[in-house]
Amino acid sequence: MRRSNELVLALICLAGVTVTTASAQSVKIGVLNDQTGLYADLTGMGSVRAARMAVEDFGGKVLGKPIEIIFADHQNKPDLGSSIARQWIENDNVNMILDIPNSAVGLAVREVTRTRNAVDINTGAATSDLTNAQCSPNTIHWVYDTYMLANSTGQALVKAGGDTWFFLTADYAFGAALERDTTAVVVKAGGKVVGSVKHPLNTADFSSFLLQAQASKAKIIGMANAGGDTTNTIKQASEFGIVAGGQKLAGLLLFITDVHSLGLKVAQGLNFTETFYWDLNDGTRAFSNRFSERAKNKAKPSMVQAGVYSGLIHYFKALEAMGGNPHDGAKVVAKMKEMPTDDPLFGKGSIRADGRKIHPAYLFEVKKPEESKGPWDYYKLVGTTPADQAFRPLSESACPLVKK
Repeated sequence: MRRSNELVLALICLAGVTVTTASAQSVKIGVLNDQTGLYADLTGMGSVRAARMAVEDFGGKVLGKPIEIIFADHQNKPDLGSSIARQWIENDNVNMILDIPNSAVGLAVREVTRTRNAVDINTGAATSDLTNAQCSPNTIHWVYDTYMLANSTGQALVKAGGDTWFFLTADYAFGAALERDTTAVVVKAGGKVVGSVKHPLNTADFSSFLLQAQASKAKIIGMANAGGDTTNTIKQASEFGIVAGGQKLAGLLLFITDVHSLGLKVAQGLNFTETFYWDLNDGTRAFSNRFSERAKNKAKPSMVQAGVYSGLIHYFKALEAMGGNPHDGAKVVAKMKEMPTDDPLFGKGSIRADGRKIHPAYLFEVKKPEESKGPWDYYKLVGTTPADQAFRPLSESACPLVKK
């Protein structure tokens, strides 16, 4: 495995990721994500594009130094992700790593940045543990997390009558955290979990798992998975006639790229929570239109990709405000926490002591085909959870950075 990882790192350099002797004279950003797998559409090169837009919009320099963007594919492997992070920080003078979808990879990279005093802004992973028991003074969790998703979508569905649940759960850190956090919300709201089944990451055939969910007679089948796993679940559930039979699918983590892949005929009526949508307001539309103009498929940005842009702009602002060393990660993160995060993509917000970025969350429903007015017009807004209510209260936090 180690030889395989070293080969991947070598190929990364050969593929055009620039490593120069002048790197120490620049502020260097590493976008670490899934470039080829089940999360590539919602992160991938779209996140690199968003990072480059942030650099351009900030003027190309910070602290008088040019800004470099490099990127790599962690292939959803924690050992590979941590290897790349160490290589970047120790040998390539990378100051900050961001995106990092896949919760297991996110937790592994968090440990690397903590022990080497770098910065990571996680926009792609979901586990709320990143700002709870496993929080770090070097990590900011920017876009969403499993607590927020459960708090919004889970609670809304129970209140609407979905009081019995069965979970289809991706068998790694993210799926476990999302099932755990949603179960707590369902039970607190008066619902009951009647069963669950775990499936391997990047599963092609969900038939056996869906048959178990169907046999449970639960009103709600909670999909504690993401990306390609979620779209495969929904497509195959349609083939099994699960929704037609009276059960409802709960998209606990769904992205606009998933809805685009499914099409409105299949995805219509799904409820889920996001913290960004391209058509929310003038600010989100302006950014998203610029983003899609640069995309080969004219795609609108996912909330992860919007978070890359938003997080980087705030990072650059903090470096300028410090006027100091970008290599002291903990101090940079402390400065970022001092400054409000108001921006046109996520609205008014802040960063708490635990590293949790705070902003509103939105409950959406996928439109029917006849309701859509054009390409990527997929959502209708059902409700908004204010920023101060969307995420785990600090009073419930197990993060050692939080003073009680």
